Amino acid sequence: MAIAEWRLMRDFIPALAHRLTSASTARRQLSIILVVAVVARAITFGDPVVHVDEEFYFTTAYAWLHGATPYIDIWDRKPIGLFIVYLPAALFGLKAGIWVYQAMALASLVGTAWLIARLAGRAGWGRGALAGALAYVLWVDFVDGQGGQAPIFYNLLVIGAATLIMPRDDRGPRFLPGFAAMALMGIALQIKYSVLFEGLFFGLWLLWSAWRGGRRWSIVPLGAGLAVTALLPTALAWFAYHRIGADAAWLYANITSIAARRPDPALEQFGNLMKILLITSPLIAASVLAWLSRGVANRPVRAWLFAWLGVAWFGLLVFGSYFEHYALPVLVPLSICAAGFFGDHRSGRRIVLPLLLIGFLGGQTLLLIKRHNRGTAAQFAGVVEAIGHGPGCLYVFSGESMFYPASGRCALTRYIFPSHLGRLREEGAIGVDQQAEIERILALKPEIVVFRPPYFGERATLRAMAIQEMRRHYRLRATRPLGAQAIQIYERAAP
Repeated sequence: MAIAEWRLMRDFIPALAHRLTSASTARRQLSIILVVAVVARAITFGDPVVHVDEEFYFTTAYAWLHGATPYIDIWDRKPIGLFIVYLPAALFGLKAGIWVYQAMALASLVGTAWLIARLAGRAGWGRGALAGALAYVLWVDFVDGQGGQAPIFYNLLVIGAATLIMPRDDRGPRFLPGFAAMALMGIALQIKYSVLFEGLFFGLWLLWSAWRGGRRWSIVPLGAGLAVTALLPTALAWFAYHRIGADAAWLYANITSIAARRPDPALEQFGNLMKILLITSPLIAASVLAWLSRGVANRPVRAWLFAWLGVAWFGLLVFGSYFEHYALPVLVPLSICAAGFFGDHRSGRRIVLPLLLIGFLGGQTLLLIKRHNRGTAAQFAGVVEAIGHGPGCLYVFSGESMFYPASGRCALTRYIFPSHLGRLREEGAIGVDQQAEIERILALKPEIVVFRPPYFGERATLRAMAIQEMRRHYRLRATRPLGAQAIQIYERAAP
């Protein structure tokens, strides 16, 4: 055998073995992540009342399939892409559709966690990569990510973009993948606008890399191209509504109403933020310890990951309110950075298994508590049975928006997410006067009106007005339990 051929075989065989080993490791990681994710979320499968947000997303997609147009016939301020995500599930109808969107969410969760492991490996944190991925899978249960919240879906797009442009040691990104990354961020932007800051970070990183690489002449055309790529899905959404003469409705729902919404009380926001910090504190501590290690300064890729984490935290802080699920985007870079402590530190390797076990048990306990408080599929079916399937229209003054498609009764308003009409912080931010819209609905004499118990942040005067109408023209048809709540169902009394 010639010397050149021998050298080729000598180099090829170890490289092939490394590829096979890496592929085997990746498959093994994916299998473990999938099993843990299924077990961690099994409690929620088939439950239609996992969270009010995803109930509404499904309800909107279902109504869209049956002729309603988002922002016109059914109102919300979420981007159209989020409802498009739910369309495949809505095609299967109510019962099967719940399982379908939860399966889609599970696939997104697993894909995101797998890429967390891959990116941690690229940063040289391979020994902690699987632990970081599993931390993400388990910690989403603590922040209302156990179902189909919007970040569960767009986190996969964001980490996909990060995977395309993430630096490898001293090498910057290639720019064709950079455009692909911005396309993914553009799609993510049409699922929820809160990805804006991460998209800006990725775009500015690409521009800085071009400047550092000596391609200063390309900064302006490159920046323009990246911006157009990222904004194209949003522009297409606007244009679709412009074509039907509803661009003003799209603009108000997607832009103006967001700025018009009232902030929550400062004390409430502070309490919510403290809760998020407490929940994520183990991963924050692990990330800080990974940052303090000597390897960060010598590995640009690690510094980039921590910069991404900082931007994700900024994106959470700037929007306010601080509902628990607002932490879901932060969990992605947080889990990657925590992998550095889990793998590189002796203490991290010693505590990672107990920490993940605590995360699993704590998450399951919390899901059981939430199911007890929010209700089960059987309880939901009991309420729907009491509402009945017609004739006559339904008005859910407060309660689950899913009651509309489940009962099949018609709606008398486009504001079928009850909080839009009943919550104080929505006053002046939905395009109509809340009281006037409720009075209009009641004047149309809905056959059935549904109330959940009063909640914090509700406009008490509007509830009192509606209850007064119930006393005059309605009778209590039934009271049914839904979790810790007693749902009251009123029917219109005979004249």
